[in-house]
Amino acid sequence: MAAHRLVWRFSSFPVAKVEQRPPYTASPYSATRGMKMSLSHRTTAVGAETISQTTRKLPILLFDIMDTIVRDPFYHEIPAFFRMSMKELLECKHPTAWVEFEKGLINEVELAQKFFKDGRPLDLEGLKSCMRRAYTYIEGVEELLIDLKNNGYEMHTSTNYPIWYEIIEEKLKLSSYLSWTFCSCTMGKRKPDPDFYMDMLKHLKVEPTCCIFIDDRLKNVEAALQAGFNGIHFKTADSLRRDLSDLGVILHTENPNFC
Repeated sequence: MAAHRLVWRFSSFPVAKVEQRPPYTASPYSATRGMKMSLSHRTTAVGAETISQTTRKLPILLFDIMDTIVRDPFYHEIPAFFRMSMKELLECKHPTAWVEFEKGLINEVELAQKFFKDGRPLDLEGLKSCMRRAYTYIEGVEELLIDLKNNGYEMHTSTNYPIWYEIIEEKLKLSSYLSWTFCSCTMGKRKPDPDFYMDMLKHLKVEPTCCIFIDDRLKNVEAALQAGFNGIHFKTADSLRRDLSDLGVILHTENPNFC
């Protein structure tokens, strides 16, 4: 499927100058730690005051995580863990418990207590270990993230996921490339809720046309387009490279040692 984009496209994205802003969430996993920033800083003295301005390289890239960057274990490993088919699992699990967990409304202990409709016990640590083993990069995506990082792009997560995103970070070190900025468990809302997209813009302090939203779920991309973002429906790493290039994103580096 071709990439889904706004009708209004820019041959090149403008440069945005903004004041320094506080982090959106309390997440300790920031891609700005120990890596080259996608922002260049300029300090201007005015009398006794010093004003720090930031020039941001655009577009800002907003990545879904599950089945866009990281393989989602829900469809294969988790049913196998419970020795069930997917159909059986969907029939016996609580209809809202996982969504509540993703939104940060319940913790993992509460999830274990209500995961199954009939109240049967859940091997919480066994489930977490199963998921930890299953978390792997989608083929070709880590190499793409490296290229984007080397070209200085600002990248953030935009994901529906519970606090277990910390397990993904522990194993795959995604914060080497992007920041865990927008997660449903810290925002209290999920895509495709329009408020999710508005909250991202409030934090980023840019127009939506200065962002590219990338997700494997078409309904989430459509909601981003409705909010004014550029959008790409993720299929494979190779198709994402082509779609990003079509939107003017630079993916090559003249200096292979740039970091």
